[in-house]
Amino acid sequence: MIRAVYPGSFDPITNGHIYISERAAALFDELIVAVLVNPEKRSTFSEEERQIMAREALVHLPNVKVKYFNGLLVDFMRQQQSRIIIRGLRALSDFEYEFQLAQMNRQLAPEIETFFIVTDAKYSYLSSRAIKDAFQFGGAVRDMVPPGVYRRLRERIPPRNL
Repeated sequence: MIRAVYPGSFDPITNGHIYISERAAALFDELIVAVLVNPEKRSTFSEEERQIMAREALVHLPNVKVKYFNGLLVDFMRQQQSRIIIRGLRALSDFEYEFQLAQMNRQLAPEIETFFIVTDAKYSYLSSRAIKDAFQFGGAVRDMVPPGVYRRLRERIPPRNL
């Protein structure tokens, strides 16, 4: 069985994340969507909420599991008995950062490979941060996130009146 891990903060999961998950799930026997727990970073949604949103959004993919991790990704990879990291690329600007992460992970764990999946052009501008920022100022983001995420955005982020 070939198991891959798609790590990220997923705060919240977007349609771009779902696209990358669908592509990876079609390539590997099992995909673990790994929600990063970073106590140094202030998340809009809790670890549990992010996991729930990801599970709801990916329920149509039977070979996808959602888990959380903290600490080093390579340690989590070893715990999950996986040697494949999935990273999504939206634009050339993502590549430099992702390349540096891949190189660091290779130094820490030479047996682990990073696979890059390029997103569809219609998702190339999407990020969790951009979704939250646009929503907060009244932007129409309903078609950029799953329905459950949109509902939670409405509950969590009060609109700002300019």
